[in-house]
Amino acid sequence: MRVSLLALLLALGAHALAAKNLEIYFVDVEGGQATLFVAPSGQSMMVDTGWPGLNNRDADRIAAVAKLAGVKQIDYLVVTHYHDDHVGGTAQLNAKLPIKNFVDHGASVETDAAGKRLYDKYLKVRESGTHIEVKPGDKVPIAGLDVIVLTAGGAAIPLALAGAGQPNPACATTKPMDADPTENARSVGTLITYGKFRTIDLGDLTWNKEIELMCPNNKVGTVSMDIVSHHGMDISNSPALVNALHPQVAIMDNGARKGGSVAAWQTLHKSPGLEDIWQLHFAVEGGKDNNSPDAMIANVDETGSAHWIKVTAMADGSFTVVNSRNKYTKTYPAR
Repeated sequence: MRVSLLALLLALGAHALAAKNLEIYFVDVEGGQATLFVAPSGQSMMVDTGWPGLNNRDADRIAAVAKLAGVKQIDYLVVTHYHDDHVGGTAQLNAKLPIKNFVDHGASVETDAAGKRLYDKYLKVRESGTHIEVKPGDKVPIAGLDVIVLTAGGAAIPLALAGAGQPNPACATTKPMDADPTENARSVGTLITYGKFRTIDLGDLTWNKEIELMCPNNKVGTVSMDIVSHHGMDISNSPALVNALHPQVAIMDNGARKGGSVAAWQTLHKSPGLEDIWQLHFAVEGGKDNNSPDAMIANVDETGSAHWIKVTAMADGSFTVVNSRNKYTKTYPAR
């Protein structure tokens, strides 16, 4: 009887572990980025940390969401690039949630006084943990997820991922823009996979670097969810990227007056197979015609209550999105 009871308890424990899902929280940092991934293993990965200063505004918002998610430390912080709205809040966050591993692309290319000051401040915080400098093709070793680096330091994966590599017809009409010498073009971009669910986060990767990744052949394949590049700005989000990814859903970490450009929103909106765009803010520039329905916007006023969006992804490829402001929830079946 004891053996049978032990076996039953072990089986129940294994089932409970298997039943856990991937959770992703999109924290409102007013047009910056702060995205928290909680793997089924319980390990956490944070992509960027929002703005500095502001009386700890962004660090407090991230810490509140982390508490809700049961996260007491950041196992991996992926710093996409060295701009205030992405890495500026690192010191303040580290004071609230210890950061164990710092993942970045290496040295900053912005060496003016402001750029050097920001980078040096980050380096000082980075000394408190383990530094992992990544290049395209590397993995972020968070338990329970497959996180592959697609872009870093201005380079992209040289070869297509397994199952990808098909010709990308949108390349023919996607013309290059002027070269971007800033940190945006050096963003660490990742593909995060849990079972059949796939999502992509390219930070602020700009137009020409998207072309390098996706043309003439699509090196990435399709995704379930597109974490919209560069807050929905139109110097990113080329048709060559968006159409080839063929996302089911897009989530945009824009601010009221940052990102959410009309051109980028329309590219997403017209992307074949896209069902919905969820936004952290109503984009003032777009008006009603170039914003999603209010139900899918976390913050509808310029001065709101820092509402967030949560995605729960299942291994079968299905996922659920929740708007914390109004509790509006929608489930998307695997496709």
